[in-house]
Amino acid sequence: MIRDYTNIAANERTFLAWVRTGIAVIALGFVIERFNLFLLTIAGAVNVDAIRLHLHRLDHPAGRYGGEALIGAGVMLIVISTIRFIHTARLLARDEPYTARATSVSLYFLAVLLLTIAAFSAYLAIA
Repeated sequence: MIRDYTNIAANERTFLAWVRTGIAVIALGFVIERFNLFLLTIAGAVNVDAIRLHLHRLDHPAGRYGGEALIGAGVMLIVISTIRFIHTARLLARDEPYTARATSVSLYFLAVLLLTIAAFSAYLAIA
């Protein structure tokens, strides 16, 4: 029997949830990047100036650089969650008690990163 199996399993589930979130953010970044490329390709292929002008207005720098930023943010989420998983696993392996401050720095950073991703996604939805 594994000692403190419920805590170890909870740590693994939390890690996998963060990895899933990171992969979803990376996928969103790829979608934004490819859709922007699709708009540029269509605008170049269309001969009608009114449609071309409308498609160029849809092409926005946020789509160009935002996709790359979301891909980077997703990778950072996975890296930070991996570090947090290893740190928590080491804390669970020790027999001595620990304070919540030991994990609060990574939680604050992850919260700021997720709020930034949410704000950027809302901006893309509105723009």
